Amino acid sequence: MKFTTEKLRQLAKDDSAYEKLLNLFNSFNNNQNGIKLGRIKDRISSNNLDAYFWSREFIDGQKVVNFTDSVVRITGYTVEEIIKKPGRMLAFISEEDISKVKSEMIEFESDPNKGSLVLEYRIIRNDGDIIWVKEFLSVIRDEKGKVLKYNSFVQDITAIKEKESELNKKIELLQEINSQKDRFISIVSHDLRSPFTSLLGFSEILINEPDLPEEMKSEYLGYIYEASQTQLQMINYLLDWSRLQTGRLTIEPCRLSVLNLVNNCVSVLTGNLIKKHIEIKVDVPDNLFINADERLINQSVQNILSNAIKFTPNNKKIFVSANTFKEGLIEITVKDEGIGISEENQEKLFKIDKKLSLVGTNGEKGSGLGLTLVKEIIEKHHGEIWFYSKFGEGSEFHFTMPTAKNTVIVVEENKEAYKKYESIIQEVLPHFEIIQSSTGYEAIRLILHDPPSMIISDHNMSLMNGIQLVEAVRKKEINREIPIIIVSETFNDELLLKYKRLNVNSVIRKPIKEEDLIYHIESSVL
Repeated sequence: MKFTTEKLRQLAKDDSAYEKLLNLFNSFNNNQNGIKLGRIKDRISSNNLDAYFWSREFIDGQKVVNFTDSVVRITGYTVEEIIKKPGRMLAFISEEDISKVKSEMIEFESDPNKGSLVLEYRIIRNDGDIIWVKEFLSVIRDEKGKVLKYNSFVQDITAIKEKESELNKKIELLQEINSQKDRFISIVSHDLRSPFTSLLGFSEILINEPDLPEEMKSEYLGYIYEASQTQLQMINYLLDWSRLQTGRLTIEPCRLSVLNLVNNCVSVLTGNLIKKHIEIKVDVPDNLFINADERLINQSVQNILSNAIKFTPNNKKIFVSANTFKEGLIEITVKDEGIGISEENQEKLFKIDKKLSLVGTNGEKGSGLGLTLVKEIIEKHHGEIWFYSKFGEGSEFHFTMPTAKNTVIVVEENKEAYKKYESIIQEVLPHFEIIQSSTGYEAIRLILHDPPSMIISDHNMSLMNGIQLVEAVRKKEINREIPIIIVSETFNDELLLKYKRLNVNSVIRKPIKEEDLIYHIESSVL
């Protein structure tokens, strides 16, 4: 048997080269038309193949072994070095594969009916690197089946093996994710049905027994309300998680103050804190900004804080802090003096197929899906989340978010005026990048592509005035909170009112006083 067309086609760059190689090898194997090894060498060289050819036969009682020069490119050894080596190429095969190769060769050579063999194994190059090769071996036998001649083509398949390994890892990961989802659906389907027992049971009592005492009615309505809240929370978490998984929930990052973010979340949960007399201490610098989707990151921080409140006994404390983690990342930490998490339950956190739902210190209930969604949100922002916890002593959750890029877009046609703004901004905001835009249209393109930390714009511009610029910017939700300073030679009450309605931070009259601009920059950004 000769090399199959499928095998040889992999070794040639195009069909014409493949056809020529096929004809040459068939002719060489059959020793037709005086085909010489030199022609094989030329063909390999001209097609720049990561492969080499070797042959072995007995001529006048002498063993003759030939290699194409391309063996140096594959193995790092010259033909002379290989021929002098005891065992030749067998000496370079890795220990993991040598026994298998020898076994297959012995079996192949001893079977008179076999004419070809395909081997895959690793070899150790001269420089110590290990590479994968695929060998297509073909033999010519006499009438008794004894091998007279070996012809072999050896191809470097390291890149193919690496891709194959990557693909197998991805397949394994997808299979595991699919298995997790199956287990998750099984768990959630049960949890989605369970609250309806309470909802339907208590509703039926209220409908069928109108003479119930008011106290019992209120109690039953409380059960219905609590079960409904849990059910709605679970459904919302499931919808958000599903949208994140399928890419249907678009993440729209914007520049957010970490201190404002934390304060907003604490404000939402103030009622829960008061009920349990829990004191919350916030230690967050006012100059930390992250680049994140406001709704999703608010949801994440609220969930972590809510869990801390849920599992912290009355009259204890919760601590929230934030600081630079490393270049490009901000770390936010929520630490509580709660009951902690047992080692058994620690393994279940963040895992979709091991939903963990525990009752809080005052009987608070949850969906058990919150932290799974939090992890998904944080990872979608290219951050990480981790925790430390000791049962009976409390928990500490950490997560990272990308730092917001600090940029100021200055919309000013006059170069001298721009230089003045640039000098003042560099003095107040030394680490900020300053971008000049000479027209409102150019500024809108820059802002919509990458929202800045602040915008300073002249009101009187050619083609577009400041009102039109701000209206275009504010149309997009994530740009609603960008600080904007407008500079104008003249303005009246009507103009000031329009800018106020567009949530513009300041309107400054020209010529600008340096101390005025510094004041408005500091009050807008810092």
